[in-house]
Amino acid sequence: MPRPLWTGAISFGLVTIPVKVVSATQDHSIHFRQVHLEDLGRVRTRKVCELDGEALSQDEIGKGYELSKDQTVPITDEELDRIPLPTAKAIEIVAFVDADSVDPIRISDSYYLAIDGQVAAKPYTLLRRALERSDKVAVAKFAWHNRERLGLLRVREGAIVLHSMRWPDEIRSPESLAPRQVELDDDEIDRAVQLTDTMALDSIAGFRDAYRDALEELIAAKSEGRELPEPAEGEEQGEGKVVDLMAALNASVEAAKESRGEGGGAEATVHEMRPRKKTASKKAASSGKAATGRKAGAGKTTAAKRTTGAKRTARKRSAS
Repeated sequence: MPRPLWTGAISFGLVTIPVKVVSATQDHSIHFRQVHLEDLGRVRTRKVCELDGEALSQDEIGKGYELSKDQTVPITDEELDRIPLPTAKAIEIVAFVDADSVDPIRISDSYYLAIDGQVAAKPYTLLRRALERSDKVAVAKFAWHNRERLGLLRVREGAIVLHSMRWPDEIRSPESLAPRQVELDDDEIDRAVQLTDTMALDSIAGFRDAYRDALEELIAAKSEGRELPEPAEGEEQGEGKVVDLMAALNASVEAAKESRGEGGGAEATVHEMRPRKKTASKKAASSGKAATGRKAGAGKTTAAKRTTGAKRTARKRSAS
């Protein structure tokens, strides 16, 4: 089990469940050191006072809140510890809500809650079963790094998970980012829905970080003195192109079907739409009208000839 990050208890009405908080995620990112290019010596970040230029040790560094450019108020750890914080050692459940009612943008880091001693096994299981049977999640308050936070408790594979959440006033409104109103055809929307159905998956467990794989291969090649791997050829993305949306959707659906081995119908292509010049449009319109007029005139002449011929034939038959 990973090293506990916090120990305390879940407060569930009159029930207390001793728990230990452990990280639910792992960082697999590849981290680099800053080095001197000439001799690869490590370059470290030094904490230096701006006033006297002296490098400081950790015990010489404290907290301060800047009221203005020229005024800073010092705050000690002892003063922070004296501030009343009811949830300092408790994850206090304050409500139960439907999981769908929680906006995912509010969810931050995730942690597993493990029992702290065998005495916690029964109440832990009781809370887990209650969450599973009710199909709800628990909203809780807890303290983390001298700050009260909002949390979400849910069940994952038999374990209770604590999601750290952002407070409502920490979420920015996307109102100014929404695009202006545009017109869409029902066919375009239907084709987009078809694309979502074609690309639907039951699980995303098979996805991998392709960039990290390539980076590991690069590091291995350099460390072993091998030739560096050739970069994969990618499609160039054109800038400033106006794309036929329906053709792009058709092509996307066909590509998704081919990737699943479903085959498909006629191939659709994405083509660039070039705006026509006004003069060309006017000329085309004039030519179209003239051609239509000529076709109509020719049609009338042919019809008149047929009528005249029919009349002559009728007179000949009458005379005979």
